[in-house]
Amino acid sequence: MHALVDDRPPGYALRRAVSFASARARGRETAGLWDRPALLDLVSDLLMLFVLLAALYALAIWFLARPFFTVREVVVLTPPAQVTVAQIEYAARSSITGNFFTVELEGVRTSFEKLPWVRRAEVRRRWPDAIELRLEEHQPVAYWTVAETDEIHLVNRQGEVFVAASNADMPDFAGPPGSAAFLLARYREYTEVLSPLGRKPVGLWLSPREAWKIQLDDGMVLLLGREQSNAPVGQRLERFVRTWPQAAAQIGVDIAMADLRYRTGFALTPAGQDQPMKGMQ
Repeated sequence: MHALVDDRPPGYALRRAVSFASARARGRETAGLWDRPALLDLVSDLLMLFVLLAALYALAIWFLARPFFTVREVVVLTPPAQVTVAQIEYAARSSITGNFFTVELEGVRTSFEKLPWVRRAEVRRRWPDAIELRLEEHQPVAYWTVAETDEIHLVNRQGEVFVAASNADMPDFAGPPGSAAFLLARYREYTEVLSPLGRKPVGLWLSPREAWKIQLDDGMVLLLGREQSNAPVGQRLERFVRTWPQAAAQIGVDIAMADLRYRTGFALTPAGQDQPMKGMQ
């Protein structure tokens, strides 16, 4: 009986096993993506979908840019009182570019809000070829004299200063920049206080030192001065209103100015004179 003798060096079998495993691992790494058909199909489908979407997007952009959707009219839903048709047409021509789908509504709105009498504008598309326009116009309540320039602007009901031309009969305001709303509130307050006299203010001024002055519709000027903790401006004006009818009957002359800056009374300056007469308590 013959015995088989393994004359291979020690550890040969172990090295062969390790070498075989390494070869299999390298084979898998080399094959990678190309030996995975399902993954290749998924990548191919995604690429096709991307190309299709890009083509559809380009087609949509091309189609929307065609002259089939031209904006043909602007529909004004709030008939304007001050803004003219010519102004609306000018703003529309200068701002409406592109077609129904590509027109930039924000730019159109801004263009209309630059018109002199427009306080706020709203725009939106109306299918198939129009733009709807709503305008909120300024409602002026007073003239505003700009400090240091003597330019005349207007004040609206919200106390905002805007630039426009007007020949309406309105009071005159003047004050530090940004104080128009404050003057409007005081004007309304003083108008109510003066109503028992049958007079109304036609001018209201606030100096840089925060001193108040009122001109009445009969020409008299009331110097109210600054606010005082012991004699507020409103309190001094109310005292004048209570006292003036009796004082006017006693004086019997036209008064150009009443100085109300005193805590317990006021001084009067007759028309045509520079010096005040005696004070009234």
